[in-house]
Amino acid sequence: MPVVDASGPLDPRGRRSIFPGSGAVHFSTRGEYGVRLMMELARHYGAGPVSLTEMADHESLPRPYLEQLVISLREAGLVISTRGAHGGYTLSAPPSEIRMGAVIRALEGPIVPMVCASEDPAHAGICGRTGFCNVNMLWVKVRNAITDALDSVTLADLATPRPSHPFHADPTLTS
Repeated sequence: MPVVDASGPLDPRGRRSIFPGSGAVHFSTRGEYGVRLMMELARHYGAGPVSLTEMADHESLPRPYLEQLVISLREAGLVISTRGAHGGYTLSAPPSEIRMGAVIRALEGPIVPMVCASEDPAHAGICGRTGFCNVNMLWVKVRNAITDALDSVTLADLATPRPSHPFHADPTLTS
């Protein structure tokens, strides 16, 4: 079998497409749509509850799917629901206090590139090689890099208005 030089171009005939959803580390639409839902709530933080219909319209997301996601976010203590004619959802804390790692974990579960590198120590015993496998170090490093990146970003970091956003453009930039 030939040795592949990773620094040069690979033969495209041997490549698999990485889209959709076949990457080595992949977050599902639950993670993607849930982060967008949380950003919408962050943009409205302090202005009262936001309806799922408004969030779905602003982010071009399916409302029935948002209904499922908001349950996980509420159970994780990240959002609060308000019933009634002017009801909807609000963040449970300021956007600057909500780490994206908490959001992703609420939506996707624990960050687990491989079962032996789960954040939950109980999962480490599932693999019979964990006690002696040197490759485990790689998966733990990957997990730590991902969790460090997610935990270093807050919702406030992501929710800054962009001039091209159709619903939330920064008015100081569009005059």
